[in-house]
This record gives sequence, structure tokens and C-alpha cells, in this order.
Amino acid sequence: MSGNHFKGHEVSCCIKYFIFGFNILFWLLGMALVGIGLWAWSEKGVLSNISSITDLGGLDPVWLFMVVGGVMFILGFAGCIGALRENTFLLKFFSVFLGIIFFLELTTGILTFVFKDWIKDQLNLFINNNIRAYRDDIDLQNLIDFTQEYWECCGAFGVDDWNMNIYFNCTDGNPSREKCGVPFSCCTKDPAEDVINTQCGYDIRAKPQKDHINMKGCVPQFEKWLQDNLTLVAGIFIGVALLQIFGICLAQNLVSDIEAVQASW
Repeated sequence: MSGNHFKGHEVSCCIKYFIFGFNILFWLLGMALVGIGLWAWSEKGVLSNISSITDLGGLDPVWLFMVVGGVMFILGFAGCIGALRENTFLLKFFSVFLGIIFFLELTTGILTFVFKDWIKDQLNLFINNNIRAYRDDIDLQNLIDFTQEYWECCGAFGVDDWNMNIYFNCTDGNPSREKCGVPFSCCTKDPAEDVINTQCGYDIRAKPQKDHINMKGCVPQFEKWLQDNLTLVAGIFIGVALLQIFGICLAQNLVSDIEAVQASW
């Protein structure tokens, strides 16, 4: 009789501690990203003047750290504590939240393929807005410089896009030393130079010869990069999708085990 008393449903320890261990890494990484974002805002004085968050005309890269870190923190917390404490509410929240993210990613992928011309126009508009705000935020400036150096491009569709920036435009009334120039990240790299020449783009658009700057825009270069690395990009998206589906299935399996044990009490 006493032997039959202990027979029945049990919570799988393997699933429980796998979900716990996996999500505690997400939780800690999410906290780290949010911490880096807050530190960056503190260094720029944003935390002492919250209204300045909306003053930047372009994208503040710190938002990427805050949003991605916040989502990872919430997911990690729900999965970690939900598994450890066998809390079905947190586990269901984890599954639903992960499912919503998966659905949004899938929807974004489909819409990007269907409305690729509109996406291209929006990307052009997004880059141009950030070109206008190039000197307004050091993090945005570093992001644009990295993009132009990595893809060996300049502007959204060409070097003349830098006319939209008040420091680089070619108007007669522009007093800037960078007038009719481009950022140094538009310049082609010279392997013989150990030190970056930050003035290599000065006055370059006023000259007939533009041999030492990249003439291609970043939107066409990005499209070319996607075509050249389509297998890699598709593999990453499929891998992330499978991980999300796997996480949802594990969480739902654990919820079923917990509810079965509770029902047998």
C-alpha cells in the first residue's frame, strides 16, 4: 500500500534544471546589457536629463542595449524562477512571451520579403535621418563609422547623401571645416598606414577625383552582403527559431508535469 502511495507523476529534474541553467545565463546577460546601457546614458548625462532621450534626431544605439537587455532579462527571470520554483504562471508567461517574439520575427521576415521595396525605402530614410544626426551623439557616430568601414560604403546610396548633414554639406553658407567632405570612415583603407587619417575626407566631394573614398552606398552594399551570405543568415534565423520552439516545448512539458503532480495531490 505504501509503495503505491508514491507512484504517479513526477516533475522531470532534467527539464527543470536545463530550463533553469539556460535561462539564468539569459538573465545575467540581460542584466549586463541593461547595465551597459544605463552606464552609457549616465556618461552622456541622459539620466540627469531624461527629456534628452528624445532630443536625438537619429537612433541612439544605447536603445538597442536597453531593449534587447530588457527582453532577455524578463525572459530569463520568468524561465529561471519559474523552473526553479515550479511556478506554472511564470513558465506560461515565458512560453507566451517567447511565442510572441517568434511570431513577430516570422511576421517581420514575411513582410520584409513581400514589401522589400518599401523596406528599402524605409532603410534609406532611416540611414538619412541618422546621417543628419551624425555629430549629435558619439555612440551614433561610432555606429555609422563602423557600418561604413565594415561594408566599405558611404551614405545611404552614395557620397552625396552627406549633403544632408549641416557639417558636411556644400552650401556657400557652411562655415564648417568639413564642408563638402565625408567622414573618415568613407575613406578606403591604406594597409601601409598604421594611424587612421581622420581628415582624409575633407573637401573630397569638391574635387573631380575621388579615388581614395568608397563611392558605393550602404543600402546596395548591405543588399550585396545579404546575397553573398544568404546561407549564413538563413541558418542563423532557423537556428534561433528552433531554439525558441525548443524552449516553448520544454516549458510546456514542465508545466504539464507540475500540473499533473498537483492534480495527484
